Amino acid sequence: MRSRGFTLIEMLVVLAMLGVLASAARPLLELSVQRSREHELRQALRTLREALDAYKRAAESGSIVLSPEDSGYPRALQQLVDGVADAKSPNGRKLYFLRRLPRDPFAPADQPAAESWGLRAYDSPPDEPRAGKDVFDVFSRSERKALDGSKLKDW
Repeated sequence: MRSRGFTLIEMLVVLAMLGVLASAARPLLELSVQRSREHELRQALRTLREALDAYKRAAESGSIVLSPEDSGYPRALQQLVDGVADAKSPNGRKLYFLRRLPRDPFAPADQPAAESWGLRAYDSPPDEPRAGKDVFDVFSRSERKALDGSKLKDW
């Protein structure tokens, strides 16, 4: 009488086939993770840039008190979250531009959100961004290349 079940050879063949399939799927998984992080970076950049533009519009409309040497942009990213006093409000209400500061998804996980971004001041050239007395723009500090071949820090 013959017993039912799998032989050791059959089990090893099945495990080898599963290993080949798993190794073929790994690059697809890495590609999916990269695409997801790039999408998250685009969203974070868009959110921050919209908040910076809203701050500038509020400064130009007179809702934010500026000194003559101010550019109209916030001095730090945290001001977008902490808010600024509304100069047009009689009861001293604050203007808020972000609920929370998004993180750069390509920055180290232990780095705070405000420090994960590269900052560009209003008076710095676009081809050589540097921090200064205000925050005109943000960019990723990552040296990685995107799936389209561009550098993430150039976005």
